Amino acid sequence: MNHSPDSKQADDFSLVLGGPLFQLFIRARLTTDTLNLVKRRVIVFSLITWLPLLLLSVLAGEAVGGNSKVPFIYDLDVHVRFLAALPLLLVAELVVHRRMRQIVPQFVERGIVPQRSLPEFKALIDSAMRLRNSVVIEVLLIVLVLTATHYLWESQMALASATWYAAIVNGHRQYSPAGYWYAFVSIPVFQFLLARWFFRIFIWARFLRQVSRLDLHLVPTHPDRAAGLGFLGGSVAAFMPLLLSQGALLAGLIANHIFYEGKTLLDFKPEIVAAVVFLLLLVLGPLCVFAPRLAQVKRQGLLDYGALANRYVDEFDQKWLRGGAPPLLNTAAPNTTYTQTN
Repeated sequence: MNHSPDSKQADDFSLVLGGPLFQLFIRARLTTDTLNLVKRRVIVFSLITWLPLLLLSVLAGEAVGGNSKVPFIYDLDVHVRFLAALPLLLVAELVVHRRMRQIVPQFVERGIVPQRSLPEFKALIDSAMRLRNSVVIEVLLIVLVLTATHYLWESQMALASATWYAAIVNGHRQYSPAGYWYAFVSIPVFQFLLARWFFRIFIWARFLRQVSRLDLHLVPTHPDRAAGLGFLGGSVAAFMPLLLSQGALLAGLIANHIFYEGKTLLDFKPEIVAAVVFLLLLVLGPLCVFAPRLAQVKRQGLLDYGALANRYVDEFDQKWLRGGAPPLLNTAAPNTTYTQTN
């Protein structure tokens, strides 16, 4: 795809290529500046989060049996979380990066951001990239993961019965060596990657909101029925791996509670509905910032084209009904000869 010179900076927009963790990946040769080596990252994160749990549970005799109600091999949540949901979070980085590099330049290529608004548009891109690269934000996310979200997992998501990673003694959870790695390494790593994704979507929503306030060139009669902004719908498909990751994670959590705590699928109706609504808002919500602007464009378009239609029918009326124009159909046929055959 050929871009105009003014769209070159828009080509640099990426929700993924930046931040301390990305720089660490570069130095560790786990990624490139084009986000290649996805398989390598998936293998490394699986070695960090899942493999130690397997080895430690085997050493403790809790892999397939033992005294726990839930041996490691039969813990669906841990396998889905680290062998499906976490790899999907990593795959989503590559998908979102490639899609966004095609979508954002369209604001300039299609003339939606006119020349007079280009300096402001470029400033918004710079602001989004500075926020993406913030060291402070990632440090705060680490603190959040080690405090609030860890407490949420321990109190709401972890099984209440004895498992391969913890025994229940006097109503309190006592971790095994595998449990300490699970609770304080594997879970925080997963939650940090997920929290980074939520923050990236916040950056995306903030960027779109700021763009919606620019002096944009929107055409109410555009065939995409979105005044020319229909290309933004492609951003929803870009987040598909992220949605799949969260769906798999929820399925694993529910499966564990059904198999090992005697609950039924219907017991989780509120959680399922809440998850579906939340995920839809997560990917569709940022696009809604254009709704007021599109409503305004529609109202103005109806007024403009209503005036055009009124002018047209008025001229038609004046010419054909009141202006003495020749008749539309001429019934006379002066040059027609009729022959009769006997």
